[in-house]
Amino acid sequence: MSETTPSPGAKVLWLARLEYRFHAWRERRARRRGQRPTVAPFPGYGGVDWVRVLGRVLIVPPARTTESGEYAGVRGWRSFASVPVGYAQVRVTISGIEHEVVADRGGVIDTVLPAALEPGWQTVTMSVEGGEPVETRLFVVAPEVRFGVISDVDDTVMVTALPRPLLAAWNSFVLDEHARQPVPGMAVLAERLVRDNPGSPFVYLSTGAWNIAPTLMRFLRRHVYPAGAILLTDWGPTHDRWFRSGKDHKLENLRRLGREFPDVRWLLIGDDGQHDDEIYTTFTSENPDNVIAVAIRRLSPAEAVLAGGRTAVNDHSAAAVPWVTGRDGAELLDRLQAVGVVVS
Repeated sequence: MSETTPSPGAKVLWLARLEYRFHAWRERRARRRGQRPTVAPFPGYGGVDWVRVLGRVLIVPPARTTESGEYAGVRGWRSFASVPVGYAQVRVTISGIEHEVVADRGGVIDTVLPAALEPGWQTVTMSVEGGEPVETRLFVVAPEVRFGVISDVDDTVMVTALPRPLLAAWNSFVLDEHARQPVPGMAVLAERLVRDNPGSPFVYLSTGAWNIAPTLMRFLRRHVYPAGAILLTDWGPTHDRWFRSGKDHKLENLRRLGREFPDVRWLLIGDDGQHDDEIYTTFTSENPDNVIAVAIRRLSPAEAVLAGGRTAVNDHSAAAVPWVTGRDGAELLDRLQAVGVVVS
């Protein structure tokens, strides 16, 4: 499950109950109109005997476009207008073996299942309420792999200035991937890392909402970023707090990846405008054997203003790993070559 289930008798925040009732009302209304739920699949990952399956059960508004293809025409506003189906029963089929799982309150599927799959990209299917199976891809990490990449998204691979409220709303609800700008040189850096380390996992870890996943996936393909698992979060209240913590989301997933792949040393890529430096410092100090290096993109003065300032940590001595900074992907590549993480 993607969020902690409250213990019996725990006090549930009234706003969380209100949110669930609102989505339940929207679901009933959509079903009366003859609409049925489907599964929006997200790229996951796993080992040779287990996989982490990700997706979301939604009732999507009818498309008013002639576009076709994966996530065609699903702009930000339409993604957010989709109705999440809480606690939906989902059938996941892996190599012919069926598993029944339950989505969380927000319709998110985030579950670990047993599997026996070869390393590399593999396909499994998900279906809900007897509907057509939907394929999703998973990257299976071989036992001998010792290198991986975890990358932030906002202001690291794409320029979004996400912390600025009005611009964040515009980016999320109105624009599609054509209007978003890539950070110069980052796709080249990412491709170089994948090429030099075949079979290594690439994970995009962001505080963005699952609603933006279709736009993000199209953006990554359009700008030739390597395929990878996507770990986002769910907006709105939880059972015990008003809003989910983006910092907690990132740190929890970093720690989880460290536990799941104890022999992998991760290159952590982020920027100095969204607490990445602080989060990576904490994780690296706790798990120095799980990190090969940290690469932090320095925002320009204008980007830093839009992002609400910088959050860089001045002392990285406790981390005991190479720590490099640069203005773009080209500078970060040079710095990583200088410390031996990337072979010249």
